[in-house]
Amino acid sequence: MMPALSSRGTPVRPVPRDPQSTHRRTPRRPFRPTLLGVTALCMSFALAVACGPGAPEPAPLDTRNEQCASCRMAVSAAGLASQIVAPGELPLFFDDLGCLADYLKAGKAPAGAVAFVADHRTKAWVRADRAVYTRVPGLETPMGSHVIAHADAASRDQDADARAGTPVAPWELFGPGGPPVGAAR
Repeated sequence: MMPALSSRGTPVRPVPRDPQSTHRRTPRRPFRPTLLGVTALCMSFALAVACGPGAPEPAPLDTRNEQCASCRMAVSAAGLASQIVAPGELPLFFDDLGCLADYLKAGKAPAGAVAFVADHRTKAWVRADRAVYTRVPGLETPMGSHVIAHADAASRDQDADARAGTPVAPWELFGPGGPPVGAAR
């Protein structure tokens, strides 16, 4: 039997192996996140936020990838967005308060759900049952509802876009039951 030769023609010495070992060691590849891996991580984070203990919390909005649960348009304006978060379910995002209102009036909110709206001025998430709403006829919204939300009257008063508007009662927007408030509803 001829010994193995290297590229220079010299014999190659075999590397002694541990007789107990039954597998070969392979070199470790550097970690490179894939699109699928990053997506799975983001989805599990969103699910963890939605499924966490206590009342559901708002999920982060990705304006490049989220789609309205009602009209299927891109949710691209963070200051006009809203969402429904329910335990054990992925969050549902909406591009216009009119889309959220239509979805809720149709009775599609999951059990234990909480609705959140974005403060038009700060873009911070606010529980929909605690927000104040304003209809601004000259303001363009994705589906033409012309309704914007704010965390409170002080935030609304600081928003130049809301100054020309008129207040809208939550029951007028969402119906007599108002927006979902979680298990307390």
